[in-house]
Amino acid sequence: MRYRRMPIEAESPEQLGYGRIRCNLAESSVTDASLADLGVDLGGLVLQYGDHLGLPELREAIAADVPGATPDNVMVTPGAVAALFLLHTSLLEPGDHLVVARPNYATNVETPRAIGADIAFLDLRHEDNWAVDPDRIAALMTPRTKLVSLTTPHNPTGSTLDLATLQAVIDLVERRGARLLVDETYREMTFGGPLPVAASLSPSVVSVSSLSKTYGLPGIRIGWAVTRDAELGAKLLAAKEQVLISGSLVDETIALGALRRRPVWLPIILNRIGAAYTATACWLDGHEHLEWVAPRGGVVGFPRIRAASRVDPDAFYRVLFEDHGTIVGPGHWFEQPREHFRLGYGWPGPDELRDGLAAIDAALATTAGSASV
Repeated sequence: MRYRRMPIEAESPEQLGYGRIRCNLAESSVTDASLADLGVDLGGLVLQYGDHLGLPELREAIAADVPGATPDNVMVTPGAVAALFLLHTSLLEPGDHLVVARPNYATNVETPRAIGADIAFLDLRHEDNWAVDPDRIAALMTPRTKLVSLTTPHNPTGSTLDLATLQAVIDLVERRGARLLVDETYREMTFGGPLPVAASLSPSVVSVSSLSKTYGLPGIRIGWAVTRDAELGAKLLAAKEQVLISGSLVDETIALGALRRRPVWLPIILNRIGAAYTATACWLDGHEHLEWVAPRGGVVGFPRIRAASRVDPDAFYRVLFEDHGTIVGPGHWFEQPREHFRLGYGWPGPDELRDGLAAIDAALATTAGSASV
C-alpha cells in the first residue's frame, strides 16, 4: 500500500486547531452533537468484544431502511471511511480497473490509488451541473473494470442522482459483471426526499453511510456498509476482523440511541439545513465574484471564483484566514482547481454563517484583480 497524507485531512479544521478559527465554513456536516443530547446511559455497559458485524440492534435499525435486506447484510464500521477502505481493499488488487467520479471525497480516490489500482476518472463538470452521465461511465469501463464509484448527494458539490440515472448505472454494472459503490453519507439530507438505499436495488451494489454528517456525530466513529451479496459480505467481514476484530460497543450503543431518536431529530436537522441553505443561496444569487451550481442535497456546495474577477486563489485563502479567521475547503482537497472551494453551510450557526459569508466577501474584495494575466 502506497500511503500518503491527503490534503483534506492534513489541512482539516481539527488539524489546524479549532481555537484558531473564528468562522468554520469548511465542515461537511451539521453542528456536532454532544453525548448529553442523546440521553444514553452507558453506566451498565459491559465492555466486552461485540458482534463482529456490529451491535445486532444497531444493524437491525439500519437494515430497516433497506427493503430486501436483513441485519446480516449490514456491517458496522468505525465511520464510513473504514467501510470504504475495507471495500476497496477487499475488491481491488494492483492493476485492477475502476471508474471513480471526480471530484469526490478523497478516500474514494486515494485508497484505490494506494492499492495501485488503475483508475479511470469520470470527471464531473460545473458546466454540466455536475451531472452523472451513464454513457460516459460505459465509455470508461473496460473488461477489467471491477468497480464503479459514485456519491449521492455528492461531496463537495451537493448534486444528486435521480432514480432513473441510478438505475441506468446499476443496469450497466450488472451487464458488465462489475459492482457499484454508492457513498450515501448525505442520503437523508436530499432536498425533496431521499432515493432508496442503492443496495436495496441490486446485489451488485454496495451502499456506504454513517452518522457523522447528518447527525453531527463524527466523534463516535460509526459508519456501515450494506450489501445483499453474501459472498462479498463475508469477504468484508473477514477484512474487518483482520483489522479491527469488532467495533467499539461504546460507540455502537451511542449510535443506537441516536437512531432511536431519529424521528425527533431528523425533522429539526432538516429544517435547520433548509434555513442555512436559503441564506447561502440568497447570498450567492447574482454574486459579483462567485458562481455555483445550487446543491440539491447535503450541507455543502462548490462555488468557484469568476474568471473575470481575476482573484488569485492563494491570496484569497490567505486573506480569508489570516485577516478574517475564516476557512473553506479549497479545490485542491478534491483534485480540482483552487478557484473552486467547498462551502459548508450546515455546520456553523446562523451568526457564524453570516459572519463567514461576510468574511468571504471581504477577502474577495481585497484580492480582486490580484491574479496575473
